[in-house]
Amino acid sequence: MTRSLSLAAYLAYARRAGPSPTPPETPRPDGAVIWAHAVDAARADTLIHLAKRLTQTRPGLHMVLTATVPEPRRRRVGGTVIWQTLPEDNVPAAEVFLDHWQPDICLWTGGDLKPALMVCAARKDIPLYLVDADETLLERPVWRWFPDLPRAVLGSFTEILARSEAAARQVRRLGAPERIVSVTGPFQEGALTLPFNPSDREEMAVMLLGRPVWLAAMVQVDELDTILAAHREASRVAHRCLLVIVPDDPADSLNIRQRLDSEGWRYVTWSEGEMPSEATQIVLADTRGEMGLWYRLAPITFMGSSLVSGEYGRDPNEPAAHGSAILYGPNVARYLHRYSRYAEAGAARIVRDTDTLSGAVQRLMPPDQSAAMAHAAWDVASKGAAVTDRIVDMLLDRLDRQDAAR
Repeated sequence: MTRSLSLAAYLAYARRAGPSPTPPETPRPDGAVIWAHAVDAARADTLIHLAKRLTQTRPGLHMVLTATVPEPRRRRVGGTVIWQTLPEDNVPAAEVFLDHWQPDICLWTGGDLKPALMVCAARKDIPLYLVDADETLLERPVWRWFPDLPRAVLGSFTEILARSEAAARQVRRLGAPERIVSVTGPFQEGALTLPFNPSDREEMAVMLLGRPVWLAAMVQVDELDTILAAHREASRVAHRCLLVIVPDDPADSLNIRQRLDSEGWRYVTWSEGEMPSEATQIVLADTRGEMGLWYRLAPITFMGSSLVSGEYGRDPNEPAAHGSAILYGPNVARYLHRYSRYAEAGAARIVRDTDTLSGAVQRLMPPDQSAAMAHAAWDVASKGAAVTDRIVDMLLDRLDRQDAAR
């Protein structure tokens, strides 16, 4: 730790705490723990994705995630990620937090550095990594009062990955050693491909050869009116058009079947082992674990749970990873930053009703049109994956070296 008068003064100031801090109620899990901090909701989502990647290689690893935003109401309880409140930036609170979780690594994203937390972690020999360093988040008012404090804090990091050359220049100007700073680009969740049955894909690809196919994924029953009306309109333009419907909740399959029967649709039900014929208009894909197949077969995907109020959308990274153009409704608050990334790249398009959904499907039916959007989606997803791969390798290498030293 760099000797610094500003650091000593700040820590003396930071020791002045209010009520004695209490340890977190959640017990520390066995095994390796990474403490990760997100400065906003987008980075919190990216860290959750990172945790999934890490546990694929290292089962039993947990991530303690602190963030400046509240835990999403619909996030699954339990699992790899333990959402916690960030402690106050003072020495007593930092020591209680760190003594409880005993993290093997600290992964900080963006900026908005907390000197007392950083320094206390470094003094406990917890390796510190700053990723996605952003020049807009690195300046802090406190630096004015403690001039050499940023040098001392940044010098406690093992490695700093900057999202741009401007961010790299900023961390160097603030005092980070040149040797620990590199530019990687933005840290954004990449897309993971999903498993599928190759024989099913081969058989279905032969059956569907030359037919326009689109997928309505994670559909709510209340969205059926719009989706079926859009499919009817699209079928007037391309009479061989096939729609694959995947309910968000498989328990809704009976209601969907009754609806399809009442409207006279020619459909097959996947869970019953039925294969589509030339006359089939709809496949009701009412099983779990086969999204990898449907995303690969459909060049156009409408991500459901997004048209009706009260819903919050579903992850657009999934179709992006499998070469499918993305359509979505206006209710995607949970994944808004992801949809915005794809929309800005020309890889996703918002729809609001039957007319806009039908129109978007019809415009994308020519293979060159859907391929252009799908390629843009893959480009966005793969850029995020490259940075994530580097961070995964960096963290796993550190954990392996810690295990070898024990």
